[in-house]
Amino acid sequence: MNNSAVMIVEAVLLALLRLCYPAAAIPQVSQGPPPAGGRDPAYARYEGYRYAYEQYGYLFLSEETGEGTAGAEDTWSQGGGANGTGVAAAAGGALAAGVDPGMGAGGAAGGPGIGGAAGSGAAGVSGSAAVGGGVSPGGVSGLAIKKTDPTFLAQIQDYDYLMKHYYNIHASTTASRDLMDGAQLLGADLTLEQDPSVPQILIYHTHSQETYADYGPGNLGANVVENGRYLAELLRAKGWNVIHDTSTYDIQGGKLDRNKAYNYALEGITKILEEHPTIEVVLDLHRDGVGENTHLVSQVNGRPTAQVMFFGGLSRTPDGPISYLPNPNLEENLAFGFQLQVAAEDHPGFTRKIYLKGLRYNLHLKGRSALVEVGAQTNTSQEALNAMEVLAEVLNRVLQGN
Repeated sequence: MNNSAVMIVEAVLLALLRLCYPAAAIPQVSQGPPPAGGRDPAYARYEGYRYAYEQYGYLFLSEETGEGTAGAEDTWSQGGGANGTGVAAAAGGALAAGVDPGMGAGGAAGGPGIGGAAGSGAAGVSGSAAVGGGVSPGGVSGLAIKKTDPTFLAQIQDYDYLMKHYYNIHASTTASRDLMDGAQLLGADLTLEQDPSVPQILIYHTHSQETYADYGPGNLGANVVENGRYLAELLRAKGWNVIHDTSTYDIQGGKLDRNKAYNYALEGITKILEEHPTIEVVLDLHRDGVGENTHLVSQVNGRPTAQVMFFGGLSRTPDGPISYLPNPNLEENLAFGFQLQVAAEDHPGFTRKIYLKGLRYNLHLKGRSALVEVGAQTNTSQEALNAMEVLAEVLNRVLQGN
């Protein structure tokens, strides 16, 4: 969906919102001077819907990632797009409200979703050209080398360069210059001394029912839980003690229910962390929902491999932090995602840009927390499993510091 079509859809939905809720008409008030360094590009978009957010935010607000959403995600960095789900687009493509984001417009426990347009990158495009990632323009490879390479460090200390090459920002949030310091993100010490005698890594799935294109009666393992099983196996082979939680947080009363999946997951994961305080790494594995003509795949080591996207929650709107979603580990979350992204650049095309939204997604539980989108419903399960081999290598490299 191009920007013009997206803007028309948003205008129509906002008009319908105002008809139902007349008080949502936007008052003409002065917004005051911009902060030092300028506002995030998405801020202007937010301003247009500020009053609707403030008055009717409860209609749109939930901690869903927006998987399977409409609109090309890249447009958010310019303040465009409609990456909300269902009626959430009426609030500027903001925050899904009880909509099944991983399944898009359909799908259930028995089949893959059918999201709208691509969640990231242009619809109908296969491979890495539309989705970012790859070797840095400086040509330097290797996480440890990049941490000391003056050319690369100079590049990522440029806020505009950093945001253009590494991030897509949803209109529900803002990524300020003081928060997005490339040198600090890359320089954070995220190494972890390996101790196979105790659990150190937890893998789980807020949306356990997300499946792939080849899911069916003869292939019930074509889902994100199988990704977690295989990733745990690979990490154990590298010497890590891993717990794989296969709980179905999105199944309630025997039915698919995404409305409170993050709430249920928070309860379950908190209990696991209390029982195993040595866990320092928490991974929530998902798969995205994209247009049916989009295939998120790249060639890695000669094999078709689902592209991955590291997803972050900033716990803030453009006006500042969300008080009821505190995240004391935000800076470390951002550093973890960025270092995973940089380490993955040794495999060009393997990653999409890091995607940041306004809520928290349970990433606050540990500093080394990450939500990882592994391909989409148009990928095969084998492509997703191939991605786990690369992800295991990348994660191990970040944790080992090499």
